[in-house]
Amino acid sequence: MRYAHCLPHRGQVVSTPTAIVIGVGAQRGLGAAICRRFAAERYHVFVAGRTTEKIEHVVRTIVETGGSAEPVLTDATREAEVVRLFDRAMSPGGEREAADIVVFNAGNNRRVDFREISAELFEDFWRVGCFGGFLVAREAARRLVPLGRGTVIFTGASASLRGKPGYAQFAAAKAGLRMIAQSMAREYGPQGLHVAHVVIDGGIDGERLRSRRPDVINERGEDGLLDIDAIAEAYWQIHRQRLSAWTHEIDLRPFKEAF
Repeated sequence: MRYAHCLPHRGQVVSTPTAIVIGVGAQRGLGAAICRRFAAERYHVFVAGRTTEKIEHVVRTIVETGGSAEPVLTDATREAEVVRLFDRAMSPGGEREAADIVVFNAGNNRRVDFREISAELFEDFWRVGCFGGFLVAREAARRLVPLGRGTVIFTGASASLRGKPGYAQFAAAKAGLRMIAQSMAREYGPQGLHVAHVVIDGGIDGERLRSRRPDVINERGEDGLLDIDAIAEAYWQIHRQRLSAWTHEIDLRPFKEAF
């Protein structure tokens, strides 16, 4: 299923850039906000996630506001599905260009007493937060490095830098993802591939936090949580950076957040 925005004027040739966003869930979530931000710049966005209903909702919202997007059901931990997504996104269609921006936003997080972490739970966190990032990063490198251009952005967390009580399984996955990003940046940056890692340091004002801890909204007050659209804007600005001044890693937090 493909959704497209308005047709060009007669005789006008329009070349549409393409973005891939992996790890899209709820409409009020970071993945969806990143999709909307790139769509606002007239990118055709491949909206990839594990839940059909959610990614189709995100696509409908983009199309209703004049953007261009299509949903692709993708589990980032399954190699064949990641390869299929890239095959689709890197093959120019009509006036659509091959993708030049890839965002890996998949992840899971919850507090678990270290003594209660099962081997299965630990592996699940690693597969989603780290192994999935590796699969996406590898395919992005395979497709973009030969072209000598493109951007790959990974969503990190404060756990990428430090472990905290109850979050060993999350920190292990996020720290591993950060090392993938660093290694990739050092290897392929000189060949024209911009690799960036964004440390999200603080609570995100999205559906997940609002549903699980609704009290935190009032506790933090105005601008006390990370606004999803503000984060998405940072991703767009990273992608637009000039070759002479690239960012590899930035950290984003509300002005009230201690660090």
